Amino acid sequence: MNRRRQDGIDPVARSRARRRALQAVYAWQMSGAKANDVIAQFAHEQAHEVADLAYFEDLVRGVDAHRAELDKALTPFLDREVEQVDPIERAALRIAAYELRHRVDVPYRVVINEAIETVKRFGAEHGHTYVNGVLDHAAADWRAVEFAASKKR
Repeated sequence: MNRRRQDGIDPVARSRARRRALQAVYAWQMSGAKANDVIAQFAHEQAHEVADLAYFEDLVRGVDAHRAELDKALTPFLDREVEQVDPIERAALRIAAYELRHRVDVPYRVVINEAIETVKRFGAEHGHTYVNGVLDHAAADWRAVEFAASKKR
């Protein structure tokens, strides 16, 4: 069965790429290793699991390159300092913030849903509700036109 959409994107492979990116960003946050080293380690493992390797690398490199901007942009929507957010939730928020701000080709609802699902899988019991709240407010601000249009439906 071909899972690819007409635009050539395989949503299942993208979801796997996001899960791996969450693990990679988490590892990078916790170890302080260079993002390229973490990408190399995870890319090798990724090759054994059907995933969108290019998207995985874009997410991890994007979070690395734009971390300060992403953290600053997230700050108004957080109830604590970025570094005080649970590491899994922080990784998910950074990835989603990168997608919302730099991957406008991905609908905001997809970004939020994928972040929630990865945090449900890897995070604390209620971590996904926190991530959902933060990203819902962020999307309303950062993607106001798309957000407003979706609420009119």
